[in-house]
Amino acid sequence: MRITGHWLPFLAILLLSMAGCSESESTSLGKATPETTPPEYPVTWRFALEEIEGSVQHAYAQALKESIEERSDGRILLDIFPYGSLGTSAQLTELAKNGSVQLAFASPGHLADQIPEVGVFTLHYLLSDDGNVNRQLLASPELLAMFETPYASRNLKLLAFVPEGWMTWTANKPLRSPADFQDLRIRTMTSDMAAASYRAYGAQPEQTPFSQVYTDLQLRKIDAQANPVFAIEEMEFYEVQSTLTIARPTQFIASLVTNRDWYQALPEKQQQWLDSSLKEVAEIAWRSQEELNQARLKTMLEGEQLKVVELTEEERAVFAEASQPVRQDYINATGERGTEILKRIQQLVETLENQAPESASETGG
Repeated sequence: MRITGHWLPFLAILLLSMAGCSESESTSLGKATPETTPPEYPVTWRFALEEIEGSVQHAYAQALKESIEERSDGRILLDIFPYGSLGTSAQLTELAKNGSVQLAFASPGHLADQIPEVGVFTLHYLLSDDGNVNRQLLASPELLAMFETPYASRNLKLLAFVPEGWMTWTANKPLRSPADFQDLRIRTMTSDMAAASYRAYGAQPEQTPFSQVYTDLQLRKIDAQANPVFAIEEMEFYEVQSTLTIARPTQFIASLVTNRDWYQALPEKQQQWLDSSLKEVAEIAWRSQEELNQARLKTMLEGEQLKVVELTEEERAVFAEASQPVRQDYINATGERGTEILKRIQQLVETLENQAPESASETGG
C-alpha cells in the first residue's frame, strides 16, 4: 500500500499521551526495581515504527514481539504501530521521550537535529564495504556506550543500532559523478547533517517527510531521492523514477530507543526479558534486511520498470573525496565528543577490516 500524503490521527496520539507509560512503570529512578510487589500482568508495551508493514523495521518488531512474549510467558505483550498510524518520525521520537510509547525507532536522518552526534551515521563513505564489519561495529557495546550520554540528554535510552541496508539513489538518469548532482533536487532525510552530504555534491537537498516522497516525485517537485532498496520497492518509487544507482555511500541505520526513566524504573525481571530479547533478535534483523533488500531488488528488476546502475570503485572514490568536507561540518556541530566518536569509529572500522577475511563488497543490503 502506498502512502501518498501526510495524515496523522491526532486522537491516537492524544490518547497515548494521556495514557503515559505502561502499568508496569514505577516512579523511582536508578536501577531496575526488584519485584517485591509483583506487577499485574499482562503488561502491554507500545512499539512505534518509522516504516510500514513489510519493512525491515516491521520484521524486526515482529521478531522482538515473538521473542519477548515467549520469554515472558505472555506476561509482556508488544503492540506494534507501523508508520502512518501515530505520526512522522520526529513525532514518534517525541512519543518515546514522553513515555507515550515504550519502544520506537529513531533514525539519525531526523534525530541528528536533536542529538548532533548521531549524525555521524549520515556521513558518506565512513563505514566499511564489508557488511560483516559493519554488523560487528553496530553491535559493539563500545559503540553503544559512546552514544549513551548524548541520548540520555534527551531522556532517551539507546537500546540498539539496527542496520537496514545500503542507501541507494533513484532519479530519471544515472548518478555517476558529482556533476550529475549539480542543482538536482534530491529528497534527503530531514536533518541538516543528512542534507549536507548531498549539498557537498552540488545538489539541492529537499528535507521532506517520508510519506510525501512519492507524491513529490510524481509531481516533479523533486528530481531524486535516497533510500535502501526495500523502501524504494515497498513505497513504489520505481513507478515515478527510471534509474536506481548503487553507490553504497552509507548504510541506513535506525536506532531503537525508549524513555530513559521508564527503562530504569522497569522491574528487574522485565528489564532482563527486554535485554535478552534484544540480543536474540539482533542477528535475525541483520539476516532479514539482507534478504529483504535482495528480494525487493529482484522484484523491481523482474518488473522491468527500473534500470540499475552500479558505480565502479573509481566512480565511488570521486564521491568519497567530495564528501570529505562534510566531516568537518560534523565536527563543528558536535565539538570534542563528536570528534572522538568520529575518530573511534574510523579506528574500529580499520581494526575490524584487518581482522576480517577478504570478501566481496555487498550491493544488496
